[in-house]
Amino acid sequence: MSADVSDWGALPPGFLAPGPPSFYDFLTRHAPDALPSRHALPATKGIAHIPHGTTIVAAEYADGVLLAGDRRITMGNLIAHREGEKVFPADEFSAVGISGTVGIAVEMVRLFQLELEHYEKVEGVPLSLVGKANRLTSMIRDNLELAMQGLAVIPLFAGFDPADGRGRIFSFDITGGHHEEYDFSATGSGSIFARGALKKLYRPGMSEADITAAVLQALYDAADEDTATGGPDLTRHLYPVITLLTEDGYRRLTEQEVASAARAVLDQRLAHPDGPTVS
Repeated sequence: MSADVSDWGALPPGFLAPGPPSFYDFLTRHAPDALPSRHALPATKGIAHIPHGTTIVAAEYADGVLLAGDRRITMGNLIAHREGEKVFPADEFSAVGISGTVGIAVEMVRLFQLELEHYEKVEGVPLSLVGKANRLTSMIRDNLELAMQGLAVIPLFAGFDPADGRGRIFSFDITGGHHEEYDFSATGSGSIFARGALKKLYRPGMSEADITAAVLQALYDAADEDTATGGPDLTRHLYPVITLLTEDGYRRLTEQEVASAARAVLDQRLAHPDGPTVS
């Protein structure tokens, strides 16, 4: 779509053409080159040296759902960044955590945020939570060609569903297929260890403090076994990003709140390095 306009400032024809209330569909029709998945990519080598991010964890609790992620971004066997951001608000009541190729994932998240905002402005109402998951599915599916070359994006999507009055979690695969998860879920290279920890620690209806501690324990176990997952770093004052989605909307725990909870976990680990046990 040409960006040229007339002398009197008229919009290009594409902006006035009828169509669905989807900004992503609008770009597909009128400016496909602006989509992350349409970028030309030569034959790729050295995929391991492209920044990748893990690990993301989500868990339902009494007031809604928690979505958290560690801060480490790796390039092969190297730590590329220690302060990476891998959990983002999608809109007022939902959030998305990213694992996989960081650059493509962040661009996809920004487009997803714009997609949800555009739909709400056009329609006057927000998409349902399932509708949001469906829109993210389309974006991931369009990235399949790059994913098959090693540039995959595997998000974890969570939000508070006002219609059901509860938090919900959706996982994805590289083809765009999504599934609703119950109680808790995780994605990324450390996910198997995080899920294993939560199997022992999770209980339905946990409080905010209890679910925060359980997720920090899970991320600690993931970092203990997976080099691509970063644990709490007291010397640099770096801690996981923890967000909560409730009927009041999106809230990110402050650094002080996470630091206090993380220090409690680390103090407990001094006496019990393998973490809490089931009584």
